[in-house]
Amino acid sequence: MDLNYPADAEAFRSEVRTWLEANLPEGWFEDGFAMDNDAKLEFQTNWTRKLFEGGWICATWPKEFGGRGLTTMQGVVVAEEFHRAGAPLRADFFGDTLVGPTILQWGTEEQKKFFLPKILSGEIAWCQGFSEPDAGSDLANLNTKAELDGDEWVINGQKIWTTQGFVADYIFVLCRTDSDAPKHKGISYLLCPMNQPGIEVRPIEQVDGSAEFAEVFFTDARCPKDNVVGGVNNGWKVAMTTLGFERGTSATTGYRRFEKELDAIVAIAERNGAINDPLIRQRIAAAWSKVQLMRIAGLRTLTAVVQEKKDLGVAALGATNKMFWSEYHQQVMELAIDILGMDGQILTGDPTVEEAVPGYGARRTSARYPSSTLQSGFFFSRSETIWGGTSQIQRNIVGERVLGLPKEPRPLDERNAKAAVG
Repeated sequence: MDLNYPADAEAFRSEVRTWLEANLPEGWFEDGFAMDNDAKLEFQTNWTRKLFEGGWICATWPKEFGGRGLTTMQGVVVAEEFHRAGAPLRADFFGDTLVGPTILQWGTEEQKKFFLPKILSGEIAWCQGFSEPDAGSDLANLNTKAELDGDEWVINGQKIWTTQGFVADYIFVLCRTDSDAPKHKGISYLLCPMNQPGIEVRPIEQVDGSAEFAEVFFTDARCPKDNVVGGVNNGWKVAMTTLGFERGTSATTGYRRFEKELDAIVAIAERNGAINDPLIRQRIAAAWSKVQLMRIAGLRTLTAVVQEKKDLGVAALGATNKMFWSEYHQQVMELAIDILGMDGQILTGDPTVEEAVPGYGARRTSARYPSSTLQSGFFFSRSETIWGGTSQIQRNIVGERVLGLPKEPRPLDERNAKAAVG
């Protein structure tokens, strides 16, 4: 790890701090600061507008597309200072962090001019249409089809675990556009409008009553012909770019939500006396060590990106980090439930005021199942080794791309069998 923050990035830090101090509510930085529900609603309503006016949303994007043209290190400083202040930064994770950068890299000039300003302003909300009932870890096994009909693609199929599917205006969706090609080769990446008769969204309710996931059904849904990103049948490469943004963001700040959460868990252990158990203390120490490893791993990833050190293997680092933090979080949430003891079996949350999972925005629980923050965190952590690439897939990536192990034998399906023969 060989990373120094350049002088211009450190000077920029003062500008970010000054803006935050001037725009956050009065008293924000004082101990014990709190907002009632009305104040929270007002803050949430106005904050995105302030971010947009201040140029902080997608600030590393080129100026010609509405960004500020910040360097990578200046972007890191922005993320660090917003985290330091405890101020929310993103307006739309799927737009700002996933599809927006993908369009910047792969999109046509027409796509950039149409979609990017609307992502910045929040005019378009997005969801991601990748996983299917039979295509999760093996994403290339997807069966949702898109067939060209004049100037439009006609889409039929199903996606699942689609976060924000019921509020999104557009979905960036992977579809099979050539059924005769090898399964990685016949996929296209489409930007499809959600508000049309051919799309049905069914929320998937979780055990705690929340339902931010959904199933999305396409029945002769229509998508403009020119809304293919990266070219027809090139969707696999484009999708890997999107997943790279998902796994590689917030390199120096991602660990901080775990640090904050662990502090809250330790505080509970101190209050109820669980801290006096030597085994609990040992598990807390192990958790603290892993959070520090995440911090160091983030710096290492950032070093690889900034200095373009291909020997560090950015993709492999992303796979290792995702595997590490998702498995850590399951372990630490089990620790939290053990520290709560029998209190952890009682639903003590208040769905009107509590954020169910810190770091994921206003994910509320249900009045029918009022779980506390840590209880909902426990439930949510079970999914984290699955979404964004399962731990098993991450281990394959590390084994094959870092350790140079032979690739895992893959069964021949009908498409690959045709390719092998001819």
